[in-house]
Amino acid sequence: MKNKQILIVDDDQDILELLEYNLLNDGYDVIGMLNTKHVRDVLNEERIDLIIMDRGLPDIEGSFYVEMLRNKNINTPVIFLSGKNSQEDIKEGFIKGADDYVVKPFDIEELKLRINAVLKRQNPQTKENIENIEYKDIQLDLNIQKAIIDGVDVNLTKLETALLKLMILNRGKVLDRDFLLKNVWNDAESTNKKTVNVAIKRLKEKIDPLGEKNYIKTIRGIGYMIN
Repeated sequence: MKNKQILIVDDDQDILELLEYNLLNDGYDVIGMLNTKHVRDVLNEERIDLIIMDRGLPDIEGSFYVEMLRNKNINTPVIFLSGKNSQEDIKEGFIKGADDYVVKPFDIEELKLRINAVLKRQNPQTKENIENIEYKDIQLDLNIQKAIIDGVDVNLTKLETALLKLMILNRGKVLDRDFLLKNVWNDAESTNKKTVNVAIKRLKEKIDPLGEKNYIKTIRGIGYMIN
């Protein structure tokens, strides 16, 4: 299984090296940056499981940058690691999109525990042994591989049923193609990722033939999500 990958953005070189050393020793893959210049490139090219971000960056205030990410539907978990420590600062951090907030100076062991907790909360669940699930005006019957949408029967293939089930159970989370391949096709290595794109396209055409309801959203460079 691939290690969780953490992106650290902090303009303090000593803190950056301290975090990189400790997290690498704990088995994480780590990318460190002193500013946000190439953050979007990394998020588009890599699967980042968590961002640790300072707020007092030289190019932009960290919470405003995270807010911009959220407005672009980039929902990668974020922990602020910041010297801004007032209650208003912490509240603002959460409002802007933080999943947790750690004040400098910090205890590295406490930070590790918080990292672990955030990653556990964000880990998508597959939830087995469910016969029927509902989402908005969709009723999905897993036994007969059929969706009822606004009272109209929509027949699905076994693959389409499994795909829609997984996405509904993880609604609000961006699911990348590797995760979908592993949990629907049971193969994240030998199956071409374009297979996911084709399957999603067919599923969308079945459950939303007029393209009006926009159940499934494409998150460019990452994967797909149901709100």
